[in-house]
Amino acid sequence: MIKVVVAGAAGRMGCRLVALVRDSTALTLAGALEGSGHHAIGDDAGEISGTGRAGVAITSDLAALMERGEVVIDFSAPDATLEHFRIVAQHRRAMVIGTTGLNPSQLEEVKGLARHVPCVLSPNMSVGVNLIYKVIGEMAKTLGDDYDIEVIEAHHRLKKDAPSGTALKIAEVLAHAVNRDLDQVGVYSRKGLIGERKKQEIGIQTIRAGDIVGDHTILFGGMGERIEVTHRASSRDTFARGALRAARWVVRQPPGLYDMMDVLGLK
Repeated sequence: MIKVVVAGAAGRMGCRLVALVRDSTALTLAGALEGSGHHAIGDDAGEISGTGRAGVAITSDLAALMERGEVVIDFSAPDATLEHFRIVAQHRRAMVIGTTGLNPSQLEEVKGLARHVPCVLSPNMSVGVNLIYKVIGEMAKTLGDDYDIEVIEAHHRLKKDAPSGTALKIAEVLAHAVNRDLDQVGVYSRKGLIGERKKQEIGIQTIRAGDIVGDHTILFGGMGERIEVTHRASSRDTFARGALRAARWVVRQPPGLYDMMDVLGLK
C-alpha cells in the first residue's frame, strides 16, 4: 500500500482525495494537512470528508508526517504548495501538485526542487483533458492558419485564479502546434472598438458562475464551418482520481518534473 499525505485535507478537493484514498485498494491515508490555525486542525480527516472516522488527525506539521508518508498530493494554494514541496524535497519523498496559479518564479523553484525528487505537476489531472491536449495539437497543425482559435473556460464563482491553469495549458499546446508565441498572440479580453481579429490571435476567455466544476471548450473557426472540442467535468472526483493515479505512478519514478501526459503514456 502506498502511503499518501493529503494537503488541504479540509478543502473541497482535499475531502474528495481523502475519501477516494480511503476507498482505494492500492493507497492508504498516512496523513492529512491544513494550514496553521485552520479550524479543522485536530479533527479526524475521515470525519471531515464525510466518510467516517479514519484515525488520522489533521495537522499543520508536514515534516512530522514525512516519516510515514511516501507521496504528498497537494491542491492547495501556490505559496502553501511551494512550502510543502520544500519539505517533501528535504525528506526525499514524491509529490503530486494540482495547484494552479503558480507564478513564473514559483514554477522555477518547483523545477529546481524536482531535480532531487519525483514530482507530477499538472493544472488538470483529468484523463480526458490530458487526452484532449494531445488531440488538439494535431488538429491545430492540420487546420493551420485558416482557422481562428479560441479557448473558453468556465468555473465556479469561488475560483480565485483566471484564466484556469487548464485553459492556459490548452492555449500553450495550441500555440506550440502552430508555431506561435502565446505571450505575443494570447488575447484575454475584448471590449470596445477593437478592430478586426488578427489572424494569429489565440483567444482565452473566462466565465465564473455558480457551482460549475470545470468546462473547457476549444473552438476552431473557419469560413463556413466551426469545430468545437469540449470537456465538462461534473464532479471533482474526475481530478481526484487522476491525482491518485499520478501518486501510484510517481513513487516509482526517478527525480524529475513530470505531468499527466507522462503518467498516461501519451508523450
